[in-house]
Amino acid sequence: SKQHIKMIHRHIWEDYLEEADHLRHTEENKKIYAQRKETIERVFADAKEKHGMRWTKLKGLKKVSAHAMLTFAAMNLKKLANWTWRGPCPV
Repeated sequence: SKQHIKMIHRHIWEDYLEEADHLRHTEENKKIYAQRKETIERVFADAKEKHGMRWTKLKGLKKVSAHAMLTFAAMNLKKLANWTWRGPCPV
C-alpha cells in the first residue's frame, strides 16, 4: 500500500470458527469424534458398497434425492428389523 500499512481482514464469524476449533480438541469431543467412524461414516460406507450409492444412472436432483431417501429408508428398516429379531433388551 502507499501508506505501508498492513491490514488483516477477518471474517465476521472468525471468532466463532476459532471457538469451534478449540472445542473440537477437548477430551470429551475427541471421544465423540472417535465414535463417528463407527456410526456415521459406517452408514455412508454401507450405502456406497451394499446399496449402490457410489454411482447413479438417474438424471436430475429430484430423482437422485428420491433414490437416496428410499435407500436410507430401506437401511433404517433393515436396522429396525435386526433390533426386533434379537429379542427384547434385558432389563
